[in-house]
Amino acid sequence: MHEPPEGSKVSLLIASTFKTQLMRTFYIFYLLGAFFFLWAQPTQSVDNFKITVLSTMLSDFYLGEWGFSALVEVDGQRLLFDTGSRENTVWQNAQQMDLDLNGIPHVYLSHNHADHTRGLLTLKKTYPTSFGQAHVGEGIFYPRPNEQGEAHYLLQNKKRLEALGVRFVNHNKVSEIIPGVYTTGPIPRVYDEKNWSRLGKLIAPNGDRIEDTIPEDQSLFFDTEKGIVLISGCGHAGLVNTLTYIRSILPGRPIYKILGGFHLLKLSDEKLRWTASKLKEFGVTYFVGAHCTGINATYSLREYMDLTKDQVMVGSVGTYIDGEGIHPGYME
Repeated sequence: MHEPPEGSKVSLLIASTFKTQLMRTFYIFYLLGAFFFLWAQPTQSVDNFKITVLSTMLSDFYLGEWGFSALVEVDGQRLLFDTGSRENTVWQNAQQMDLDLNGIPHVYLSHNHADHTRGLLTLKKTYPTSFGQAHVGEGIFYPRPNEQGEAHYLLQNKKRLEALGVRFVNHNKVSEIIPGVYTTGPIPRVYDEKNWSRLGKLIAPNGDRIEDTIPEDQSLFFDTEKGIVLISGCGHAGLVNTLTYIRSILPGRPIYKILGGFHLLKLSDEKLRWTASKLKEFGVTYFVGAHCTGINATYSLREYMDLTKDQVMVGSVGTYIDGEGIHPGYME
């Protein structure tokens, strides 16, 4: 066998050395990437929690409206999820429930719609020590052209809110809001759920006028000993899409309690059955459908998931969930 020329040997040696260094570099970056991926994932579990509905369409002794808000209490810390539709609803209902909203540093806004954000001005004025950080999803301040102009309610009032001391914190990925409690940030839309009106338009950063799919829609979640708890404002990204994304973040964990608005009110029976089957796959055993979920849709899910009235119910103002279960008012 003939040996290669001396120059070829050198070239082969250089190529081999380069390949080895390249593989080592790739391996190092792979390990670093894996480290940062794991480091960024939710790892802290919550021991005690209580989520109380402050705004939704049904109520007994309190003020009902087409909107949503909930007080989230986790291991001694609190945040407000959405702020209702009318300026005074959340404030008035909290007063009647003897809930003190002073000293709550965080408010979480699921998306831009006014039935989830209109109460923030009143709340910030009333509780100046609260709601200094408003957590929003990427895209919430995109202009939305309509007959009144391009600014939706939150965009119209952004400067006023900032002047009152509100600092908007933008999220484009999974982030921890308070210890153990995470936002999804904008949610990948794997399934064709399309839980929005399909009528609105927005102006994208590149100037294009496109369909408003509510790209900023985000949900809140945390893990417990029994499984994951999810809070949603409208679920415009799709309930199943939201659960799928959370499962990718915390694989292997059941998502056992969910509460909020899920925009299921106009789904066909076929789509509701599909949604119910998916919820069962994720391990959902408690479901509180408030706001835009739909009364009939909620009862249909109860039937299709073969759960009881104590496990699936329509949420009303004052309804709360904790580690023990669902605690409804008279409007159960």
